[in-house]
Amino acid sequence: MKRALATLFQDTVTALVAAGRLPPDLPAPEIARPRQGGHGDFATNFALAAAKAAGRSPRALAEELKGALGASPLIDRIEIAGPGFLNVFVARPAFHEVVRAILREKEAYGRLPARPGKTLLEFVSANPNGPLHVGHGRGAAYGDSLARLLACAGYAVEREYYVNDAGRQMDILALSVWLRYMQASGHEVVFPETGYRGAYVADIAQGLARAWGDRLERPISDILIANPDLDADALMDNWIARLKEALGRQYETVHGFGLNAMLADIKDDLAAFGVQYDRWYSERGLVESGAVDRALQRLRASNDVYEKDGALWFRASRYGDEKDRVVVRENGAATYFASDIAYHLEKCERGYTDLIDIWGADHHGYVPRVKGALAALGEDPNRLQVLLVQFAILYRGGQRAQMSTRSGDFVTLRELRAEVGNDAARFFYVLRKSEQHMDFDLDLAKSQSNDNPVYYVQYAHARVCSVFRQLRERGLTPPDLAQADLGVLNAPEEHALERTLARYIDVVDEAAGAREPHQIAYYLRELAGALHAYYNAHAFLGVEAPLRDARLALITAARVVLANGLALLGVSAPEAM
Repeated sequence: MKRALATLFQDTVTALVAAGRLPPDLPAPEIARPRQGGHGDFATNFALAAAKAAGRSPRALAEELKGALGASPLIDRIEIAGPGFLNVFVARPAFHEVVRAILREKEAYGRLPARPGKTLLEFVSANPNGPLHVGHGRGAAYGDSLARLLACAGYAVEREYYVNDAGRQMDILALSVWLRYMQASGHEVVFPETGYRGAYVADIAQGLARAWGDRLERPISDILIANPDLDADALMDNWIARLKEALGRQYETVHGFGLNAMLADIKDDLAAFGVQYDRWYSERGLVESGAVDRALQRLRASNDVYEKDGALWFRASRYGDEKDRVVVRENGAATYFASDIAYHLEKCERGYTDLIDIWGADHHGYVPRVKGALAALGEDPNRLQVLLVQFAILYRGGQRAQMSTRSGDFVTLRELRAEVGNDAARFFYVLRKSEQHMDFDLDLAKSQSNDNPVYYVQYAHARVCSVFRQLRERGLTPPDLAQADLGVLNAPEEHALERTLARYIDVVDEAAGAREPHQIAYYLRELAGALHAYYNAHAFLGVEAPLRDARLALITAARVVLANGLALLGVSAPEAM
């Protein structure tokens, strides 16, 4: 409705300019919903904003616009308020047409025309060195909902998971798996504090033992050699190097076994959560293709790197970062940052016009250096938008939850899904802006009450379905809703429900532009509230056929929009509860 009204205003201004009644180059009309009831369905301050350029008073310009707009069937009336605000009251037939459009388009309702460009959305991208935890779950729900929302709003969007499979963390996982493998084979192991200690590592090691028997056994005393001159990180690196030397080519067997086991677990977990990707992008593949070396060569050519203390540094401070950053360590190994530079350059080279990365909030300091690297490489840093996701804290009975876990000192996404279900997890995850702190109330998420927002919305959908079950149980033939006379809908609750339905497309458009799926969740709660109020106030079957059919058409439109909105969040729309 807002988009249609904005188009009408712009076309009217364009026509007045063409007729010589207004000068060219006026600001575009901005349409908004009034904050106060009684001020119309929409309002615009265009007359105030354009009065000086138009060479007349705001009030006079408002009167001219009112006269030019008055003939539109979209508008019931226009009131001029204050010095020149235009308050627009939309005609009831226009709301009826929204209901008819929903009934015609069904699942397609709300989809906007295709937009130019191509968007790559990268999200979750957790290191495959452990199971996904509840923090990753929030990023997964947010990212997948955003992808669905962008696609609905006409963006050509692809989803990608960047697999950090080439770095030090994966070497630590390999060492941890090998040590648990030795332990499973009967060897005494003093497990290092800096290793991965979760039970999932032992599970992987047992699988490795079943597959390889004793062929990977080596003397532990040759690997875990104490060295008081090294700190914990350097000592871990030393042990990894010794394991690589001891195993030779079979090190890749251990490394690959751990990587593949964790990656399979992550893929399975996300798929069960309703999250799918177009591409799983390997960091190792990026390195092996020479993309990192090519990116560093371009930075050398532009004099954006320099050598210091045996390392290679990127001049990040030149591009707004607080200090310069290492891209190649003293030992010749490229850093994660070097891989990230190459990865984002490669994204640009693949032809994506918009790059959206969803990162944990603790990575906020990483943003300037990545954008700076793109600028140094001659790419537009504004092509990259980084969206941050705060961690989620679980509560039960008003107390911070300590859920049991086999995976270490964190709560896994799989455990959360098992306790509250996918629907509640996904809906609760997107109830707040992603960058806001979130308290996840487990008791509320499992409750069957109107205080539970996902239950409240799903129950609204199920109530409509129950009306049609009652219709069939009475032996009545469902009417042709497309032929219903919506003009008989005169109750305040009916108008309120129609007005809410008319907002859906605008909410989709605005939420996609702002990258805010929580707007959809808020809207669904509002729509469910309007539906529940209508359901509680009026009968649908025990009335005369014309009114019955119109009311059935209206609640069916509400059911369609509820289902479509829930689908954008990856949440089901049950027919019975």
